[in-house]
Amino acid sequence: MTWIQEYKASLKLIEVEELLDLFFYRPLAFLFVKAVYKTNLTPNQITSIALVVGMIGGVFYFFNTHLAISIGAVLLIIYDVLDCSDGMIARLKKNGTFFGRVLDGIADYFVTVTVYLGIGFGFVSNSENPLLYWVLLVLAGASNIIHAGTVDFYRNKFLDFAFNRDATLGESLKEFEEESEKLNKSKGKYFQKFVVWIYLKYSSAQLTASADKDSSDVVKYDRDDYLKKNKRILHFWTYLGPTTELTLIIVASFLNRLDLFIWTMVVVGNIYALILFIVQTQINKKIKLVA
Repeated sequence: MTWIQEYKASLKLIEVEELLDLFFYRPLAFLFVKAVYKTNLTPNQITSIALVVGMIGGVFYFFNTHLAISIGAVLLIIYDVLDCSDGMIARLKKNGTFFGRVLDGIADYFVTVTVYLGIGFGFVSNSENPLLYWVLLVLAGASNIIHAGTVDFYRNKFLDFAFNRDATLGESLKEFEEESEKLNKSKGKYFQKFVVWIYLKYSSAQLTASADKDSSDVVKYDRDDYLKKNKRILHFWTYLGPTTELTLIIVASFLNRLDLFIWTMVVVGNIYALILFIVQTQINKKIKLVA
């Protein structure tokens, strides 16, 4: 198998990949995967290392100097490369685990919270208008949560159709609930229990938010027509994903303009999300229904 074939095999569907992941972070991650492929390093260990690196990067933002936030930005780049690597090596070696899927899913949130707190107590608290920027930072954080949840929802729904899966979010959630019950009956494994509990809370909230609108989409939409009409819009949804947001922070850090990141998230990001939601609604109305 050639390197190009291996690289493609390590990816999810290209349609659900974020552009920056596909052309920047994942190629770097693939080089790392090739370097450690023959070692005993597991996907879960890579995820754990990535989590630590990302949170240390977030701590640097507390110092609020150009040097400190630039170092933080470099660590966030390393974090994103490692965050891509765990799934890639798991797909190539076929040694992914249930806990690894959950841990990888929430790693972004631990890192993001650390970075936001660092920006808040670093840049925002020392800005000329702390109250204004604290409000904006909270709005940016809320926007990030909504954007990430929306992207996850449409990405998972697309994957359900693309891979001919019949599981809606609610049905796939049962798998995690059953695993959580197994973990609770076992002794120890407190960290794993905590991580799975957090994931369940997040997924339950996502299911509740989307249930009234789209819970029946899997059974009422014609599969081929759904894929055809959603392939392009999904690509645009991914621009609201965690990698894009993280890259905005990184660029703003190197420019020493964290204020630009905050304003971009609150204004540009939400206008873009609103436009996509309107377009998505119109697309859904035109998809053929199953009789």
